[in-house]
Amino acid sequence: MVATCLHLAGFVCSFIGWIGVVVATATNDWVVTCGYTITTCRKMDELGSKGLWADCVMATGLYHCKPLVDILILPGYVQACRALMIAASVLGLPAIFLLITVLPCIRMGHEPGAAKYRRSQLGGILIILLAMCGVVATIWFPVCAHRETTIMSFGYSLYTGWIGSALCLFGGCVIVCCSGDAQTFGENRFYYASGSSSPTHAKSAHVSPDYRRV
Repeated sequence: MVATCLHLAGFVCSFIGWIGVVVATATNDWVVTCGYTITTCRKMDELGSKGLWADCVMATGLYHCKPLVDILILPGYVQACRALMIAASVLGLPAIFLLITVLPCIRMGHEPGAAKYRRSQLGGILIILLAMCGVVATIWFPVCAHRETTIMSFGYSLYTGWIGSALCLFGGCVIVCCSGDAQTFGENRFYYASGSSSPTHAKSAHVSPDYRRV
């Protein structure tokens, strides 16, 4: 029972974390840049927002973004962080699918517990790889962006990426290390099989002596 609860907790954390990583990948509010104070930059329309896909300017009543479409002139860290976040988002698809198929409420025919255990471990490992890609990208990007310009604060996209990566790392570790073994995954099937056969055994054990003589 404890292993089942831990597995469910790991799955929920992993799913929410993956959604956070996808949101961070798709949005551009990673860091807020400014060469002066924020008030001065707002007055001079130089308060910027930098992300993986666009550089934006946040002025009074205006939010204008310039897409970063020319890959050849992009800094190397932007391209690397893009690749890491895309890889993290893509890895989440098979990982979540594998973890859904091994939930206690899902049964796939007469599948042995060992097969569900192997899928659970593979899904957990993919979640951990997803988390590591997200951690590297969300730390590498602001560090390198600070070398180009002055960073005044972090954006909500970066916070979302940090939280999502942390949840995935936690959920993946719980699934791999704390969700039981192959025998645990096969316990429910054994229980139902023994339960269905026990009534027959009980009836045969309590046959009356008169019936046996007839």
